[in-house]
Amino acid sequence: MKVPDPVKEQTRKMYHPEVAIFLICIPFISAINYYLTYSNIKIGGFLFLTFSIDTAQGYLAWWCVRQFIFFLDGKWPYTTHGAKRIAFQIVGTMAIGLTVIALTTELVSWIAKGKPALPSFYSIDLFIIGIWFFVINGIYIGLYYYNLWQQTISTKEPEQKNVPEGLLAKNGKQELLISYEDILGIAVDQEYVVAYLQNKKKYYLDQSLDKLEKTMPPQEFFRLNRQTIIHRQVVSGFKREENGKINVILKPNDFLPTEIMVSRIKAPAFKVWFRP
Repeated sequence: MKVPDPVKEQTRKMYHPEVAIFLICIPFISAINYYLTYSNIKIGGFLFLTFSIDTAQGYLAWWCVRQFIFFLDGKWPYTTHGAKRIAFQIVGTMAIGLTVIALTTELVSWIAKGKPALPSFYSIDLFIIGIWFFVINGIYIGLYYYNLWQQTISTKEPEQKNVPEGLLAKNGKQELLISYEDILGIAVDQEYVVAYLQNKKKYYLDQSLDKLEKTMPPQEFFRLNRQTIIHRQVVSGFKREENGKINVILKPNDFLPTEIMVSRIKAPAFKVWFRP
């Protein structure tokens, strides 16, 4: 069984809901292209066949473009020279998409007619189709920055108006309320969730990091990765790494490491949180 890559999964979340958008939009794009290309359109089996082929070509071209964008996210994130990345992405996706459309059109033409596609396909049809790849890029770029904006909003504003003053922790038979100001960080230690305090004590918590993250004041706490939430008071700064990642530098303490790596997906949100 293949284990999902959490970085890739997070990358795909930055474009949500792109799959639903394009599954719905591509048939409409095919219909518009069909209307712009042919002047005498007759309802019938031939129309259904050609429209289905055009739509299938659109889906294939979109899938190839989508994979190229995900590849760029791994090698050249938007946070690194964003304008150049966007320009390269537009040129690259257009080249890939038009190549896929041209090759599949030639293949269909040879199978159906035994000859290459008409010259008008390259002078008119590909020009019209090329315009749509600007739209596709606009949707992907817009979704990325919209979802990034949503992440930064969630780190600035508490989700609840009445945020509790601390966490409940067990100490033997006792249940203690730990003040947020006393917490350095919360981390997963094997199967346990542990709160580490300034007074060098640690307490085991009953809740998961996912649930804790939703209840803790986001202006004071940030979840660096799947294992660690830290308090602002323990953060000294950060240093940039390759591929858009950053290393968060923590003040010396008895529990947490001095540096914790943050993925390229979370890095922009951390910078906003660290420098409000």
